[in-house]
Amino acid sequence: MNRQFWLLRGLKFVVFASLFVTAVLFLTQYLWNWLVPALFHGPPITLGQTFGLLLLSRLLFGSWGGRRGSWAQKRRAWQQRMAGRMENLSPEAREKFRQQMQAKCGGMGWMRRPEAAAPAQQPA
Repeated sequence: MNRQFWLLRGLKFVVFASLFVTAVLFLTQYLWNWLVPALFHGPPITLGQTFGLLLLSRLLFGSWGGRRGSWAQKRRAWQQRMAGRMENLSPEAREKFRQQMQAKCGGMGWMRRPEAAAPAQQPA
């Protein structure tokens, strides 16, 4: 790959990233100025204040990708922990846990066992 290809690719990335950030800023400013003054009698905000608001919300509620991980990674880790705990239970304790969860959750579809499901009807 030649140098011009990578420079052009980097330039495209910078242009599209700046367009994306600008679109998010304008959308956030529009939604704020549409909702907050009408609902909470708050002031309208400028584009600079919108950027600060997004940055603050990212710092307070978001992650920068570091050690926290995504929700999918956290879900997989939780599933692995639960599977490890279930492996250590005896069959009686496992059945008791299943019944307790079914009673608390109202017998939701994800708690049903495959053998308890009704057999499929054959077309006549």
